[in-house]
Amino acid sequence: MRRFAMLITMGVASCNAAGTPRQAIPGIESWHFASGKAPTRAEYNAVVASCESGAIASARGKPLTACLAELGLRKAE
Repeated sequence: MRRFAMLITMGVASCNAAGTPRQAIPGIESWHFASGKAPTRAEYNAVVASCESGAIASARGKPLTACLAELGLRKAE
């Protein structure tokens, strides 16, 4: 019975996380790739994480917007 309850709890938690709207991630709606396509949540989070961790050597010490621009994201107009 405990395994079944744990399985149900995990299922409900995963459904809740998958339903997070795009606008809940701050700043994502204002960025687009050079092609004009908006990044997915996973793409945006990966790019921001690489900028914040200092993985982009040419963008170290620069603001986040400069790093995002270096990785191909452009501010929507």
